Amino acid sequence: MGGYIKNKYLNYFISFFMITLGATIAAYSLNAFLLPNTILDGGITGVSIIISRLFQIPVSILIILINIPLLLIGYKNLGKGFLIRTIYGMSIFSILLSVFSVIDPITDEIVLATIFGGLCLGFGVGIVIHFGGCLDGSESIAIILSKKTIFSVGRLIFLFNIIIFLVAGIFFGLECTMYSLLTYFISLQVIDFVVDGMKQAKAALIVTDKAAILAENIYKRLGRTVTAIHGKGLISGEKEILYCVLTRIEVFELRHIIAETDGSAFVTITDVSEIIGEHVKSTNQLDKVHQKVIQKHAK
Repeated sequence: MGGYIKNKYLNYFISFFMITLGATIAAYSLNAFLLPNTILDGGITGVSIIISRLFQIPVSILIILINIPLLLIGYKNLGKGFLIRTIYGMSIFSILLSVFSVIDPITDEIVLATIFGGLCLGFGVGIVIHFGGCLDGSESIAIILSKKTIFSVGRLIFLFNIIIFLVAGIFFGLECTMYSLLTYFISLQVIDFVVDGMKQAKAALIVTDKAAILAENIYKRLGRTVTAIHGKGLISGEKEILYCVLTRIEVFELRHIIAETDGSAFVTITDVSEIIGEHVKSTNQLDKVHQKVIQKHAK
């Protein structure tokens, strides 16, 4: 299942080690390439940089303070595991931003800083996302809003960043906006490459003998309902198939849920290029639909 290691302690060690590595690369790229040349990152980091430049408050402190309420939202929608990995990643990221603030910039050539800063930043952030963490709480807000509007997570994040870069242009000049946008597009492509081409939405098809309990665990820990399909294998006989659409951050937690619930399940995870139709938005509706699935497959 996507390289998931069954020894959960080894898996936790590897994930936290890689989140540390990704946060280190991201923090270094900001101090070595972007900040010295007044090139902004997107999201909460970009907001923190703007506020820091205007009011002389350390970026590392602002990142933590602004992200706290967003982390609480992320916890309610993405689970305890996401919260722990994200708090850890953001803490390492903030600490290293302060540690690396004393290093000399690698280049003062703004084009080189834009390109290599975007490459390094995207690589670091991509590693963190791939191992189930996050360095920026704005994605939590985008996930919430995407469920209540017609906009996708990717479009909402893009809109947030465009607003941030335009505000930066007002204070720091139009060139700052243009170079920051270029860095953003470069880092976005690298993030997608590092996380193995993951888009904003993924679809999981799970063939399992424990459909009821697996559906319940997915609902409890991710807040996602599933579609249950009755199937029959040529050799294995009758099986239950669960279909679930989720975000790329939730894929990591889904692997944990499946491994803990049914280690013999057969799972495929694919990209979703487009979603047509509305989510079930009412919590009461979700509970009713979910209970029907559990009752049906528990018989």
